[in-house]
Amino acid sequence: MKGTYIFLADGFEISEALTTVNMLRRGGVNVKTVSIYDDRIVTSSNRIPVVADMAFGEFKASTTFGPCLPSDVMIFPGGMPGSANLAAFGKLMDIMKQHYAEGGTVAAICAAPSVVLTLLPEISCKKMTCYDGFEEAIVSKGAEYVKEGVVKDGNMITGRGPGWAQEFGLTILAHIKGEEIAEKVKTGLML
Repeated sequence: MKGTYIFLADGFEISEALTTVNMLRRGGVNVKTVSIYDDRIVTSSNRIPVVADMAFGEFKASTTFGPCLPSDVMIFPGGMPGSANLAAFGKLMDIMKQHYAEGGTVAAICAAPSVVLTLLPEISCKKMTCYDGFEEAIVSKGAEYVKEGVVKDGNMITGRGPGWAQEFGLTILAHIKGEEIAEKVKTGLML
């Protein structure tokens, strides 16, 4: 899968999703929000409706699939039941598995590392973080839980929760565009 996409399902954590999109777009990344539904409207865990850039069918029709680079990123915000809704959508999980196996990057924050990324067959020995209380799923798959705000291990980026959304977005930005661009965005935001 070529490009950078953030996937939204009903019950997603709005601050994690939109803060990440904000960091990436400020850094010049053409990130697209994708509803996993036939409709572009997705409702956050706080009952705030958001209009995604595309519905899932539009994503499938307009995206180039096949060999990808580490700079091609699939992003999964947390929130419940948003993370569970993402994980239950088999078509998306199949794309994620293929994307990761081909060398693409996956990024998830809050509950999503333990609910979504643990569906990947090859996460053993990876360092990961997640929302407090969700560690067991990560550890049971052989990954190393690290209680830090954001953890990058190769082509996997994980964030702990909403309070780390800016750093999560900036880490993805640095991964795609380099540290200099991420620092420029960070400085512009007075962080």
